[in-house]
Amino acid sequence: MYRKQKTSDILKRYIFMVVGCISYALSLRIFLIPNEIVGGGVSGAASLIEILTAIPAGYFILAINIPILIMGFKMMGWRFIVRCLITTASLSLFTNFFGLSWFDFLQGITSNQILASLYGGVLQGIGIGLFIKFEMSSGGTELLGRITHNIVPVSSIATHVAIFDGLVVIAGTIVLENPENVLYALILVFVSAKVSDVLVLGLNKAKLCYIITDKADEIGDYLIHHSPRGITLLHGKGMYTGNEKGVLLTCVKNHQIQNLKSTVKSMDEHAFVIVGEATEVYGQGFTRI
Repeated sequence: MYRKQKTSDILKRYIFMVVGCISYALSLRIFLIPNEIVGGGVSGAASLIEILTAIPAGYFILAINIPILIMGFKMMGWRFIVRCLITTASLSLFTNFFGLSWFDFLQGITSNQILASLYGGVLQGIGIGLFIKFEMSSGGTELLGRITHNIVPVSSIATHVAIFDGLVVIAGTIVLENPENVLYALILVFVSAKVSDVLVLGLNKAKLCYIITDKADEIGDYLIHHSPRGITLLHGKGMYTGNEKGVLLTCVKNHQIQNLKSTVKSMDEHAFVIVGEATEVYGQGFTRI
């Protein structure tokens, strides 16, 4: 049973890796390269080279990534590098495939660079989100940033990655003599990050509530019988007064928070209520873990 489940998980991982590569490749082919928008990363560098030479970007995605993967072999291990190589090869293949004359009709969808940045960001975000969710990677500047941070441990890995991505964007801006490319690249990165976050974290957001009260049993009992959410009682102590306090912990949907606050106020107007964001909630009443 375990082996079947494991095989199924591996198969699912590679199926969604292919879907992610297709989505990412379409972002390049439909929106970015036809509108001469150079984003960050290896794909941005490959796009710039194609814009200048008309040689398909897929070749350069693979060619630039291979030395990065070789450098990262010792640090990341062969399993990670093999997965990166498979993903990179797939992305390269689909990027060139969608560049064939059969798909010329796709490149005329829009000549508006703002729209191209937005929708290119959506497709890239889908690809990146699927890579993260299913533990795949195409290497690129993310891996390069890890390598350079290991050699020069200054600042964070994210800073190293941002520097490499920024250099690609600046190079594209200078070579194409288009200062607006920086603005389009920012739109692309922002939208891509938001979409990938939704894919990884989902829309399963809720409010995390702490209710500090002298009437914990009364409020907890009422909420259990009048709310679909579970309640956990924690025991606390007021550091100023030294009095024992009950701390009720619960998660509710966004639209239920007002009703919760009204209930607590009606039962203990001196209660202390803390409401925070919970980006992921799993369990009864929410998404199954």
